[in-house]
Order: sequence, then structure tokens, then C-alpha cells
Amino acid sequence: MTEENYKRKLAAILSADVAGYSRLMGDDEAATVQTLEAYKKVMFSLIKQHRGRVIDSPGDNLLAEFTSIVDAVQAGVAIQKELRSKNAELPDTRKMEFRIGINLGDVVQEGDHIYGDGVNIAARLEGLAEPGGICISKTAFDYIESKLPYGYEYLGEQTVKNIARPVGAYRVSLEPRVTICGKPEDEKSTKIRLKPILIGAVAVIFVAIIGGLWPFSQRRTSVEQASIDNMAYPLPDKPSVAVLPFVNMSDDPEQEYFSDGLTEEIITALSKVPKLFVIARNSVFTYKGKPVKIKHIAEELGVRYVLEGSIRKAGSDIRITAQLIDALTGHHLWAERYDRNLNEIFAVQDDITKNIITAMQVELTEGEQARAIAKGTNDLEAYLKYLQAVEQITQYNVESNALAKQLAQEAIAFDPEYATAYRVLATAYQLDVWLGTSKSPKQTLAKCIELLEKAISLDETNAEAHSVLAWIFAMKGEHDKAVAKAAHAVMLNPNSAFAHANLGQALRFAGRWNESIPEYKKAIRLNPIPPAFYFFGLGMSYSRLGQHEEAIKWCQKAVQLAPDSFLVHLFMTSVYSRAGRQTEARSHAAEVMRLNPQFSVEKYAKKVKRVDRQQFIDALRRAGLK
Repeated sequence: MTEENYKRKLAAILSADVAGYSRLMGDDEAATVQTLEAYKKVMFSLIKQHRGRVIDSPGDNLLAEFTSIVDAVQAGVAIQKELRSKNAELPDTRKMEFRIGINLGDVVQEGDHIYGDGVNIAARLEGLAEPGGICISKTAFDYIESKLPYGYEYLGEQTVKNIARPVGAYRVSLEPRVTICGKPEDEKSTKIRLKPILIGAVAVIFVAIIGGLWPFSQRRTSVEQASIDNMAYPLPDKPSVAVLPFVNMSDDPEQEYFSDGLTEEIITALSKVPKLFVIARNSVFTYKGKPVKIKHIAEELGVRYVLEGSIRKAGSDIRITAQLIDALTGHHLWAERYDRNLNEIFAVQDDITKNIITAMQVELTEGEQARAIAKGTNDLEAYLKYLQAVEQITQYNVESNALAKQLAQEAIAFDPEYATAYRVLATAYQLDVWLGTSKSPKQTLAKCIELLEKAISLDETNAEAHSVLAWIFAMKGEHDKAVAKAAHAVMLNPNSAFAHANLGQALRFAGRWNESIPEYKKAIRLNPIPPAFYFFGLGMSYSRLGQHEEAIKWCQKAVQLAPDSFLVHLFMTSVYSRAGRQTEARSHAAEVMRLNPQFSVEKYAKKVKRVDRQQFIDALRRAGLK
């Protein structure tokens, strides 16, 4: 190409393509082609009406040029409104939605064709648009902001393929202006954003404050930086990451189990990598649905990296977005959007895991990588039943636990070799004992052991199964078995807070208090907002070593975490009593009786299998419990 046959110019570029085109073609090729041709005629006409020209339209793509950015955006809005109207007449499975990207930039014209970054950026913006939506560059926004009466939301500076510098991006609302989100330099106004979600022809607006209440594509490319000086814990000597709960963007709140399950699967996969430090599920889920800044999350949990994302599930289609943020620099290391079929969920999980590991510059051996992405099942139905079972177990009530057992059994029926499903079923039976619904706790625990041993026979590397088995052995007073199983679980998954806490408990029950303390502390570091038993377990170990102030400090944390748990107050009673502070001991003893009027030291003593059983019971009686 020579200067004689090309020229440079400033132009407004509109790029469009069909969302989910491959699926539509796979479902009904003839009908898809017919709809596409009809919709293209509409688009061609509207582009011409707005003084633009179509440059090219291969397959499901379309590229158009305008001399005015105002004309380009008005054409884009007119196209989306007209196609939305036509889609309303089609069944959901046949609706054809275009994504549109619009940019104002320098292009190279050669004959009837145009090239250059101005065109490439429009194409990349198209990929950031929602189906049926429009995404424009900041350059375009600066020209039309005061000229067109639409709503705009700032998506941040997006790093896009084959473009050297990040591109500022805005989403355009098809409805009259309801808000204009802040420009990049306007920090205050970008903290609150409004996302128009079209349901039919009605715009429903959700207020989403920074911290995980919206999909990643709405975030700025730079976030407020975390400070090492403000970290609640020293940063680990290896890459540290917190995986925030993926936001359920589906219209159906019943799909919450699916977004939670995806989060947990990614945490589990990453935690298998010894070269990483991964915050446990319990801690990250405390941020679910809360408007918390990435900066604060990183500082509270003591991590450098934070992963956030969203998932939208509609029938067999899923859209998953994810981004990894370096909280110390405020920059995004990696971001991706996946539009896939539900059957591809396992591949998406693997890809997210691999990309996170790569972005944090961690090199794995083939064996380490294989272990990280190893799946318990390839059966989608079994996997979905498992996710639903987990959701029910976390409700901690009789009805939900009964449903959890049923769902876990159904998962096993779909895949009899699904080790994790057996472990979840065992956990549900174990919870029967805790909830008091087991007619024979001894037989129920025997059933648990049987199921856990089955899980381990199917997958010896299932650390959770070894941990739960260790807990049961500890409850039965089989301390050597408990310690061995718990230590094996930690060896299999050194990032598992649950495994470290269970090892701490097994060592404490065995009277090995000095050894239990570092395990509890490792568990708390991995799970800074843990279940109360982490704190009171650590406190009890200090108490047995005569370090009463440390014991009281940690048990008080358990009280703050679970003030309505009679067990927490029971351990507080013992700790204060052993410290010789009988006034405080009696106060907590009174709370035990208020919360559990049927409590009896004699009955409780029969359940205690720790080696310090008698000292514990004596301390309770000195505080006035009977």
C-alpha cells in the first residue's frame, strides 16, 4: 500500500456482531440465516438514514463508517431499538441480538476499505457490549456527552487485544438519560454506578457500590491502591489471593447456588497449589452482597491479589466474567468474558484457574497443574446436584440438611465414582448429629466413616474427606487416627484452613497443646474471618498451657463472632475458671443456661473425648454449672 492509494482521516466507526451466533446456527441454520439477512437490511437502512455507509458485512459481522460521531451513536441506538422490537416477536431461543462498539479515531482508507487502530478499537468495544447493547470509547463519549440524551456508565480503561494502551469505555443506555457516571478523573462520582438492565421494555436500575455487586466489565481498570502498612496481617512470602463470591446476574435468585459453587470450585483448585496462598471460602463469603472496596478487602485479609466476577445463567447458556486485580498497584492483571454452553462449565473453570496462576507468575510442574484442575466428575447433572447439596448444607437447619442428603445421593446416582459427593453426604450425616436429629449418633458416625472411606478410595487426594474423617476420629477419642488423618489432609492441601484447623483440634484433643497452636494460627491466617471454633480451640490450648491471658483473648474473639452460641460461652466459662477469675466464669455460665436451659455437665461430659476431659469438667463445676 503506497501513499498514492491510501489516506488517513478521522472517522466514527461502528462495529457489530451477533451474540451467540454459533449456538443459533447449531440450533437452526436456515432460520438463523433468514433472520440475519432480514436484520442486516434493517441495519443497512438505518445506517444510511443516519448518513453512514456500510464498509463490510461478512457473516454475522458488520462494519460501518460515519463522518459524525453523533450520527454513529444515534444510528446504533436506532438499530438496537428496532431489533429489540423485532426480537419481541420471536421465541427466546430464536432471538438474535447484536453487540455494537463505536469509536472515534484515526483510520487508514484504501479504496472502499478502512483499517487501523480506530477500526480495531471499535471491534474490541463491541466485545465489551452486552447483547442488544452499545459500548463506546471515551473519545466518542467526550464528543457526545452533552449532545445526546442517553444514559452512560463508565466501564473503566479496558486493556484490549492488539491495542498498546488501555481504552476508556462507556456503556450507552437505550433509554432517556437517568444518570451519567463519572469521568475517569471524577473519583467521587465513579464510586456509585447505575446499570440499566432491560427486562422486556422496562429499565430496572440497581444501585451497585464498589466491592462485588456488579460484573467486572463495569469496574474501572484502576482501583484504589491497598497499603502494605494497613494490612491486618503481613503479606505471605508467596502470591496471595482472595476469590470473591461471583455475583449471580441471572434473573432467577434460585441460581445463587451456581455462582457460589463456581466461586468455591476456583478456591478449591487454587488452594491445591502449594506455591500460592489462598484465602478460605468462609472469609471471602462474608463480603457477599456488601459494598466493600477491593482496597479494604485486600487489607483486611492480608492479600495482594483479588479475583472478582459474575455469572449469568439462562437455560443452557452461561456468561462468566472474571478479573484479577493487583490490590497494591490498583491494576488489572487479567480479565476475560466467557459466553459458553453450560456443558462447558468445567473447561471455563480450568481456564480461569490457569489464567490466574499465570497472571501471578507462578510456574507449575505438569503434575501440579494436573492436580489443580482435576475434577471430581465430568457429569454435569452430578455436578449441579452436588452444588445444590452444598448450598443446603450451609443453611445449618434440619429441613435443609435432609434436602442436602437427598441431593448428594442424587449426585452419586448420576456418577457413582464422584468422590466429593460421598464426602458431602457424609458431612450431612455428621450434621445430623450436631443438629440432634440422629436417633443413634454412634450408628450415624459409623455411616459417616463408611462414606468418607468410600470417597477416599475413589480419590485419595480428597483433602476434605481426610479432614472430616479426622474430626470424627477425634470426637470418638481415637486420637492417633485423628492426628494421622488430619496431618495427611494438610499435606494434601497446605492451603486448606479447614485442614489446619482440624489438625489443631486433633492435636488439642490428644493433649498435644503446644503443637496445636501453630496449626490453629495457620488456619486463622488462611481464614481471617473463621468459624468460632478456630478461636476457642486456640484459646483452649493456651488455657491448658497456663497462658491464661492469651486464652481469654482468643476466646473473646469467639464470643464476638458467635455471641448466641452456648458452646462459646461454655468454653469461656472454662477458660475464666481455670484462670481463677470466677466472677467472669459465673457470668458466662449464666449465659450457657440462658441459651441452653437443659444443659447438664454430666450429660455433656459423656460426649467429651479429650484427654483433659476431667479438668474441663471440674472448671465448669467451679463456675457453678451442674
